[in-house]
Amino acid sequence: MSGALASVLTDFLGDALDAQVQVDAIGLGAVFALMAVGIGLVFGVLRLVNFAYGQLVMAGGFALAFASDRGWPVAVGIVLCFAVVLVLSLAMDVVVFRPLRGQSPAVMLIATFAVAFLLQSIALLWFGPLGKTAASLADLNRPVSVGDVEIRKITIVAIVAAAICLGLLALLLNRTSIGLHMRAAAMDFQTARLVGVRANLVSAAAVLIAGVLAAVVAVILTVQFPTVTPTFALRETIIVLAGVVVGGMNRLLPATLGGFAIGYVSGILGGALPTAQSQYLPSFVFGLVILVLLVRPAGLFTRGRPTVERV
Repeated sequence: MSGALASVLTDFLGDALDAQVQVDAIGLGAVFALMAVGIGLVFGVLRLVNFAYGQLVMAGGFALAFASDRGWPVAVGIVLCFAVVLVLSLAMDVVVFRPLRGQSPAVMLIATFAVAFLLQSIALLWFGPLGKTAASLADLNRPVSVGDVEIRKITIVAIVAAAICLGLLALLLNRTSIGLHMRAAAMDFQTARLVGVRANLVSAAAVLIAGVLAAVVAVILTVQFPTVTPTFALRETIIVLAGVVVGGMNRLLPATLGGFAIGYVSGILGGALPTAQSQYLPSFVFGLVILVLLVRPAGLFTRGRPTVERV
């Protein structure tokens, strides 16, 4: 028995360390990190876990599929994707988040659930359960051979996009006045308002930046999975939310690292597990989440128990 177990572990480690698996896992981690940044930014400023974030990605995917179905150029489809996601993000902030800003976190959480299911129902009525396919983006999913490793173009785009977006966001938060206001609001929203921080401007900025990141994720995921359905990106959003909690929701960097970590681990497990066992991937991932939280309830990438919550 021990020999058989050792053989299984050896095969698993060999597959996990395979260069192809590593590249795919890093690409998936980059996508999940982008999603984690968007979720963590809104939580940092508004103290709101936005469960409707996945539906923003879905809406962007449908915009790309709609443009592809009409035969429009890819660039037009991407512009339409960003426009749809940003309009929906701003609409959510104005119609839902602002009126409920003074309510309890539970009320705002339920509101995001309601928004998520509303958007999903609209997509179901408009596009049907089978959804639409964005065929014009297929070229971006073709691999480029580097030695024995095949790297899909969209994997390279995902890694570069994640690095650029994270760098620009860091500059915005640390070197601009709106970034300073967002950090102040994240530390203490009420006090920040007393010293002149405009609450509506700060919340709108956080929601719109998160919307830009959701649009980027929508493009990347639609290239990888061209068929967009009303449940598009739902599974990824749930996994990223778990990653944000694992990393540490109270700080943006730990939340981002948590998103990358859970994406990387999902990619490793998905590439190393036998095909017949792939249906157990969510069980393995969430089992690891439980173990991490039992050991580090404050977050895997936080130090101790932070007394001040901030971006």
